[in-house]
Amino acid sequence: MIVRIMGEGQVKLDDGHFPTLNELDDELLAEVESGDEDGFRRTLTALLEAVRTLGAPLSEDSLEPSELILPAPEATIDEVRAMLTEDGLIPD
Repeated sequence: MIVRIMGEGQVKLDDGHFPTLNELDDELLAEVESGDEDGFRRTLTALLEAVRTLGAPLSEDSLEPSELILPAPEATIDEVRAMLTEDGLIPD
């Protein structure tokens, strides 16, 4: 799957990593819903770092369609809230 982190670029990520990412996504959803700013920031950072670590970056000149778009590291809780679905950022 091709994942885009807004403001950074794209990463190719094996589907086998999604259970780990979904755990972080569930935490992030709960923190956004409760307004836990500190937890939100910590979990968003962990989610994006997991994508960077587990995935392989695509070259900057590659224009593959992104199947999943994640917020930029500096995104606010309100910006992420606007991106959420009932499943969070990552579909189950």
